[in-house]
Amino acid sequence: MTPFATNLILAFVWAALNGGIGLPSLLVGFIIGYMVLFILQPLFGASRYCRKLFDGVMLALYFIYELIISSLKVTWDVLTPTHRSKPGLIAVPIDATTDAEITVLANLVSLTPGSLSIDLSEDKSHLLVHAMFVDDPELFKDEFKRGMERRVLEAMR
Repeated sequence: MTPFATNLILAFVWAALNGGIGLPSLLVGFIIGYMVLFILQPLFGASRYCRKLFDGVMLALYFIYELIISSLKVTWDVLTPTHRSKPGLIAVPIDATTDAEITVLANLVSLTPGSLSIDLSEDKSHLLVHAMFVDDPELFKDEFKRGMERRVLEAMR
């Protein structure tokens, strides 16, 4: 049985023991089941499921953090009389190889305020990104690769 199926069974058992199969009870049961599977990993061997779920949560938290920070930067730049934005087009080299990885990466870039994915090179090695705040293009590329791209690849590989 897969770890995900085991986690779902644990969620339903939790909900049944609490007297109601509702969404809140199932969600709590799923979280508790995940923690049980994570703690019991040494007994059953390392599970890719536990690592991937953790990486996915970390990607979501990182994106929410970037969303808040970039929203504040764009809002501050729009509302203050002095504009500090230095827009630029940057061809960022990417390590993402599959269409799914590239699509998730490009969409997360476009969902972040102040940035937009414009195009993908023919050989799928560079993503053209328009950003509002580009003081140093090399620093922007480095932050992009260490931040968003690394987390997307961790969650999807």
